[in-house]
Amino acid sequence: MANLFGKRAAIVSYRLGTADGVSVTAAQWAGALQLLGMRVRTVAGDGDPDVTVPGLALDAANPPSRHELAAALDDADVVIADNICSLPMNIAAGEAVAEYLRGRTAVLRHHDLPWERERYAGITTWPPDDPGWRHVTVNELARAELAARRGIAATTIYHGFSEERRPEARDPVRAALGVGAELLILQPTRAIPRKNVDVGLAIAETLGATFWLTGPAEDGYAGELERLLERARVPVRRRLPDGVDMAAAYAACDAVVLPSSWEGFGLPMIEAALHRRPIVVADFPVAAELRAFGFRWFPVDDPARLAAWLAEPDPALLDHNEKIAEEHFSTDALARRLARLLTGASGLHPAEIVGGGLNATA
Repeated sequence: MANLFGKRAAIVSYRLGTADGVSVTAAQWAGALQLLGMRVRTVAGDGDPDVTVPGLALDAANPPSRHELAAALDDADVVIADNICSLPMNIAAGEAVAEYLRGRTAVLRHHDLPWERERYAGITTWPPDDPGWRHVTVNELARAELAARRGIAATTIYHGFSEERRPEARDPVRAALGVGAELLILQPTRAIPRKNVDVGLAIAETLGATFWLTGPAEDGYAGELERLLERARVPVRRRLPDGVDMAAAYAACDAVVLPSSWEGFGLPMIEAALHRRPIVVADFPVAAELRAFGFRWFPVDDPARLAAWLAEPDPALLDHNEKIAEEHFSTDALARRLARLLTGASGLHPAEIVGGGLNATA
């Protein structure tokens, strides 16, 4: 790990420093890299990055110039392109970053890939590749698909969490939401079609609970969400009150729902374990991959099982999930995986890969 001490890393994406999954896990990487002694800066077109390059934003009319990218990234020993060269939501920005990075030491981290979204499935030359780059996927399914579809070898590196429980926040947050003794069901996601807000709401209705959806409506879903919530048969709360963070939200809720049809990872599955909350998880592909670690989740199609647990809570389930999350998905575990990845990157240190090689799960 000392071989990376003092090296400079730059994390670049469309947006950073917000509550979306890429931003949250980019912050995890920043924390892990700092544990390794590296200096880290974030660069993005939107959000709250250390350096703002407007042409990187999802809605930017023009991509960033090479001069703008050089000013933000030239002194970095390694650049981590975080999903900006993965899902082509602004392909001009992604292509500008890829062209700038050619011949440089870089890590391309892929949360989402074109074939995972119907609107991008026709783009068959993405993500880009270069001999100097390392590719990282956030799950094994994507790693296998990347190899099969693009002939690109990658390493799977799961996210690393550093969650601090906030039990003292429970009563104040519930008061701020106007929730008393009734059950509070938290869906800590954005409101977009694949998050299946209707399913989360239906679970809350079955339990007679208040439903709390924290994320914004995106991808043209605002109208459908408004119609859905107007028909709700239980109280609904939206967004986070001022001064309330996600740790406090987990403290305030009684259970969590993640009814998505697709997730690149699914952060609430691990967050719920670390905050000691039961969670309902849909049967999407990556959930099956993570369930293999031994997590015990409730199914979306049988809310009665969660209702029975809430009526007579069994701490053993929470203990079990928390132990698995701490063992496999901690910041320390992430730092170890990044050390193995980066000490084999040319320009940082001669190859010194510890166990498994670069084409396996780190």
